[in-house]
Amino acid sequence: MIVTLTLNPSIDRTIELPGTLVRGAVQRLGGPATDVAAGKGVNVTRALAAAGIASRAVVMADPHDRFSTLLAADGIAAVCVPVAAPVRTNLAITEPDGTTTKLNEPGPELDAAAERRMLAALGDAAAGADWLVISGSLPAGARTSIVVDAIDAARRAAPRIRVAVDTSGPALASAVTHGVDLVKPNDEELEELLGLARGAIAGIDAAATAARALVGRGVGAVLLTLGGAGAILADAERTFHATPPPTLVRSTVGAGDASLAGWLIAERRGDDAPGRLAQAVAHGSAAAALPGTGTPTTADADASRVDVTRLEAGAVPLSTAAQAAETQEH
Repeated sequence: MIVTLTLNPSIDRTIELPGTLVRGAVQRLGGPATDVAAGKGVNVTRALAAAGIASRAVVMADPHDRFSTLLAADGIAAVCVPVAAPVRTNLAITEPDGTTTKLNEPGPELDAAAERRMLAALGDAAAGADWLVISGSLPAGARTSIVVDAIDAARRAAPRIRVAVDTSGPALASAVTHGVDLVKPNDEELEELLGLARGAIAGIDAAATAARALVGRGVGAVLLTLGGAGAILADAERTFHATPPPTLVRSTVGAGDASLAGWLIAERRGDDAPGRLAQAVAHGSAAAALPGTGTPTTADADASRVDVTRLEAGAVPLSTAAQAAETQEH
């Protein structure tokens, strides 16, 4: 069983334009808007379920919220933890060339009582699970340390559980210091975590160096997603880069979540590190080829079309800012 935790779920509404978005203009849509119960952890659970892997999503949503109704209609196994306000709605506007504009609401505040309910529900759900995936942003009012508290709650219920984290900012930094098995940042999130200047992770060598630096801080493995440039997988022994197959991009919403699900699918079937990376990139590319918050199946995501290359440890230096941050930690 793989348990996912989504602290700030959303109803994802996708609007497809038949042409380029023009600010200030009146434009007709290419079709009706679509709504789906989402949030990063929910997206991971949906992709795992599509691959036949048992997964349960723990989400902050009242059982009577429209979000929960949409989730149940999709047949997603979930534990809905009541909160005081409705689940937020995120709007994605997609253009024919794959350009995606997202407008995300902040979500309801998470008070102390809701946090306690979540930790209890997570502990119950994690009993007997072998992976916990904490994915997505924190809602307003949530403590940064809630990610660490969630990890502790899962480990008390299942001491051997492994933990994957896909979040950003202080929440990601907090999780890294707590010892996790897998982290899935994108380039901007990793730049912030390492104290790098915006845009410092430019090119595969710089990306590999940054991923190795995070492994050096006690993370088991780093799956660094790079959009159209593929992804890097680094652990204590090796680093790999995977190049995606040619893909006609329709929407990038949920592509990173699909990549994480692909890695977990390959891990579950016993693939080695290159195989896990190949499946991660195949799933991310397949998701990008689907409209809206699309969920690829393993039939959509052909890992044999992904090229994986082992990278040698290079001498690409981190920025002065990152070196200073590392010096302060020691």
